[in-house]
Amino acid sequence: MQRSILAVVAALAAASLACSVNLNIPRLQAGPQQTLTVAETAPAGADVVDVNLNLGLGTLDLSGGGSDLLAGEIRYNVADWKPKITHHGDSLTITQGDSPNTHGGLPDDNVVNAWTLRLGAQPVNLTVNAGAYEAHLALGGVPLRGLEINDGAAETTVSFDTLNPEHMGQLVYATGASSVILTGLANANFDEMSFDGGAGDYDLDFSGDLQRDATVKVTVGLSSLRLRVPAGANARVTVDGGLNDVNTQGSWNQNGDTYETGGSGPLLTIEVDMGAGSLTLVSQ
Repeated sequence: MQRSILAVVAALAAASLACSVNLNIPRLQAGPQQTLTVAETAPAGADVVDVNLNLGLGTLDLSGGGSDLLAGEIRYNVADWKPKITHHGDSLTITQGDSPNTHGGLPDDNVVNAWTLRLGAQPVNLTVNAGAYEAHLALGGVPLRGLEINDGAAETTVSFDTLNPEHMGQLVYATGASSVILTGLANANFDEMSFDGGAGDYDLDFSGDLQRDATVKVTVGLSSLRLRVPAGANARVTVDGGLNDVNTQGSWNQNGDTYETGGSGPLLTIEVDMGAGSLTLVSQ
């Protein structure tokens, strides 16, 4: 596990306890590394499967191209973090055991909690719930009917380098003080998208093959936000929330708080609610 996330977690926890100078802060000690093999098949006759991944502190590498519903391995060396796999109807859930947020300890630098997983050809509704983690989600070509990501202090990259073969109704992302990069979002093949952030650095790239008109709602706090659309795309961005510092790159037509590219094809409508921070619109 990279130490950047560990350092953030330890610093935040230590700061919250600094007022008690005599407090003995416990540490989570790393033990022998163990590996949980994941080899899950889809329930017989399922049209779509709900796949839920719940982890706290750790890393997640998720991609497509698997032969089963979900396959891969989870390596961990804190015994209480042993993941639990559960099935309920047409749903699959993998949940990490007790995390630092509930177990009362700070992580040791040698702690390992690495999830490396691959989705297959079965259509899924994917939900990722995470705390302080680093994630690389390569979801190009993965058959997603829905996608929801909820995380905390995260360093996350989500990419759609090829078109989602399924029609996605909603893409939902909620995060905190994080660094988030989303690329190829037009290939996600969604109707509606919402992105909610705190004080972070967010880069949303809507390149790809937009199949139909789509709407996006972005709500962030004191952040650095970049919205990117391909040159020639048909995009309209409306800015609300009191922000008056909008930087543009490429060809944009401004009318009050509305910015348009004047391109052709399906219309991408983006509403931004941002009280303060930096917003950059890129068309290139």
